[in-house]
Amino acid sequence: MSLPARVRVTCPPLPLAPALRVVAARLCPQAPLDSLNAAALAIAGGAVIGAHLLWDGGEVQFLETGWRGRGIEEALAGAVA
Repeated sequence: MSLPARVRVTCPPLPLAPALRVVAARLCPQAPLDSLNAAALAIAGGAVIGAHLLWDGGEVQFLETGWRGRGIEEALAGAVA
C-alpha cells in the first residue's frame, strides 16, 4: 500500500534528538524514551503526525485521527520491524 503523497516514514537515530523527543513524548507519553530500541515517525508537511516506538517488553503506536486508515499505521510498524 502506498502512502499519501505528502507523508513519509522515517527512522531517526537513537537517542532521539531533543525536538523529536518532545514530539514523541507528546504522542506517546507512556513510552520510556530513554530505553527505546527503535522508533519510526510519520511526517506530513513538516509536522510529525504519528510514531511507533519499540523498547524491551513493549511498544506503542499513535497516529493523529485524521490520518488513520491510509496505510500509515502499517508503514510505521514495518519500519521498526
